[in-house]
Amino acid sequence: MFGYVTIYEPELKVKDLKKYKAYYCGLCRALKEEYGFMGQMTLTYDMTFAVILLSSLYESTAEAEQHRCKVHPIKKQLMLRNEITAYAAAMNVLLAYYHMEDDWQDDRKVTSLMTKSIIRGKVKQIIEDYPRQSRAIRYALRELASCEKEKSTDIDRTAGCFGRLMEELFVYREDIWERNLRKMGFFLGKFIYIMDAYEDLPEDVKKDRYNPLRAVCGKEDYEGRMKQILCMMIAESTAEFERLPCLLDVDILRNILYDGVWNRYNKIQMKKSEDQKNGEKPI
Repeated sequence: MFGYVTIYEPELKVKDLKKYKAYYCGLCRALKEEYGFMGQMTLTYDMTFAVILLSSLYESTAEAEQHRCKVHPIKKQLMLRNEITAYAAAMNVLLAYYHMEDDWQDDRKVTSLMTKSIIRGKVKQIIEDYPRQSRAIRYALRELASCEKEKSTDIDRTAGCFGRLMEELFVYREDIWERNLRKMGFFLGKFIYIMDAYEDLPEDVKKDRYNPLRAVCGKEDYEGRMKQILCMMIAESTAEFERLPCLLDVDILRNILYDGVWNRYNKIQMKKSEDQKNGEKPI
């Protein structure tokens, strides 16, 4: 469900692209050092965005480092890290842990049980350090599981579960900016969930899997309605972002929020256009 909140590279300045990659690599490094290889496997662009956003808001200075890694074994890579990077790494692992726990409970996936067991000790400390976020993730995923079992077609309810999860992760500190960060995270979370459901719909229909959009996909102007809903969600999120006093890396943040979040949507439209040219019937 993650991977939608990323940059739109063609519109990003070279210096900003370099800095974005440095934040991304810094998060990857933090995951490796704190949680090992399994921690690295949880790396997401979405939490990289959270690092840049919260670092900008709280004017947290990132220390520059250079390291080699398995992906870049020859040339050392620039990495930017601060205390917010450590927070994002913890949230990445916590999300992955509860997701694997749900996979085990619902589908008895042995791989999820084994991976969950490997990181359980580290996660116990994260839960102690961040009880508020831990409860929010657990409850949100539990409610999403209930929606799936009920085959709920209430998109506002299902997307709202993920929205509440994201809003809690965005609240790094319970302070004057909490309200704005909550609303921003809530609507961004709903956008991510709906975009994920929209992208997965053709495959879900083919394999007869649950998807909250199945009830509306055959209705008139489905595509127009989906675009309108997605625009509404991201508009609410960006409106809250613009109320925050973010100055550092604001060009990167705006690139992501106004352009990058539409990368996958645009690819979906291109594929649908190609399928129609080839005579394939759209979902």
